[in-house]
Amino acid sequence: MQTHTAESVPVRLHSLTYGETKTYLFAALFIAGNILLPQLCHLAPLGGVRWLPIYCFTLVGACKYGWRVGLLTALLSPLINSALFGMPAAAALPPILAKSLLLAGAAGYAAARFRKASLAVLAAVILTYQAAGTLFEWAWVGDLQTALQDFRIGVPGMLLQLFGGWLVINRLIRR
Repeated sequence: MQTHTAESVPVRLHSLTYGETKTYLFAALFIAGNILLPQLCHLAPLGGVRWLPIYCFTLVGACKYGWRVGLLTALLSPLINSALFGMPAAAALPPILAKSLLLAGAAGYAAARFRKASLAVLAAVILTYQAAGTLFEWAWVGDLQTALQDFRIGVPGMLLQLFGGWLVINRLIRR
């Protein structure tokens, strides 16, 4: 009988369907995280812009439980936050929703394709959604400087997504 230490047991990545109750339960959990974390980050000056908290649990949900959980989290988190707290502001919703949905798609695809959530895979996901999202935002607002805001100010948030996402997926919710 083979025994595994916590270090050697591979992380399980799932691809839940819309027909499973777990899909909605996990999405609700990650949406709650995407509501609470931004509230904490907004206590600091430029906290939302610097830490990009609205994306953190979308990354984890889509990687760990599949694109459907990611999609629900990506779509509902910004809408609920905006409705409850006015952040993100309604005018900022389209680019944030676009980035959030791109993140869910990229993370869900990468998890299904590579069957792991390594730092390299997560970095590729983060750079992919940020680059494509920046192009969308540039087209939407018509200002390259505004569109590049995440790359100018949000690097700490991208690093939080990378290392925090890896930690949560690979150490905290392994099963």
